[in-house]
Amino acid sequence: MSAEPAWDYFRTFLYVLRNGSLSAAARELRLTQPTVGRQIAALEKSLGGKPLFTRSPSGLLPTRTALELQPHAETMAATAAMLLRTSSGEGAMKGTVRITASATVGVEVLPPALRSFSVAHPGITLELALSDLSADLLKRDADVAVRMVQPRQQALFARRVGRVALGLHAHRQYLERHPVPLRLEDLQHHVIIGFDRMPAFAKDLKFGGQPVTRELFNFRTDNESAQLAALRAGIGVAVCQYGIARRYSDLVPLLTREYSMSFEVWVVMHEDQKKVERVRTMFDHLAVAMAEYCDAAGPPRA
Repeated sequence: MSAEPAWDYFRTFLYVLRNGSLSAAARELRLTQPTVGRQIAALEKSLGGKPLFTRSPSGLLPTRTALELQPHAETMAATAAMLLRTSSGEGAMKGTVRITASATVGVEVLPPALRSFSVAHPGITLELALSDLSADLLKRDADVAVRMVQPRQQALFARRVGRVALGLHAHRQYLERHPVPLRLEDLQHHVIIGFDRMPAFAKDLKFGGQPVTRELFNFRTDNESAQLAALRAGIGVAVCQYGIARRYSDLVPLLTREYSMSFEVWVVMHEDQKKVERVRTMFDHLAVAMAEYCDAAGPPRA
């Protein structure tokens, strides 16, 4: 990067990316088309001359560099929007926002983010629906969802905020009773915590080159919070998000080079909810919070 670009350039970049043309972006930004063009050119120059768009009969197409920049620019835009709402006194909004997430994310990850939201917007009532089954946003079972799979319905508005990394862990007390595994093959002599009925997302998972089935586990429960509780109690070895495990000093990562997995993290709402200020505010807030969590929740460095 040759020079630090102005924040406004990233905002212009997002509008061009969403609209596919300089003229359409200019109309929404209430700028002239030449101004938009100059800002995109200045951003490209500050990025070392890498082009962000190529022309086609259907409009401007994003380059690979543009697609890599998109989630970071969206995070900047969401943060800027929250700053603006806070400074303009829109924290006095009222109403209810219902959030849905998996049990693990809802119990271990979301509370700090919801605390800061509640402090900023005391007039909003929060409802947290936890389930390892995806709530149907099309039926308005919830307003905003945090999901580990990309939604496919066209009526949903989704933002990918990062990836969350997971790995094998065990409690120190468990490792005092059992030898530390040095290879994946050593785990056959350990208690493995996992599922009783395999969830849909696990159908393509592999462990040591073999499909993951319930027979792999010596301690079985379909509740992910119970799995985490069993891990913290020192019952056995389990897969856990690194970002969660780091909060418990007695949880030790195992076989970090031999085994790892990750899931995309998406924040989702119904397209129509973009018009509801309190829901869009929550969506933007969670997008930033979950992006920060993903950035800090990577595997330990060797």
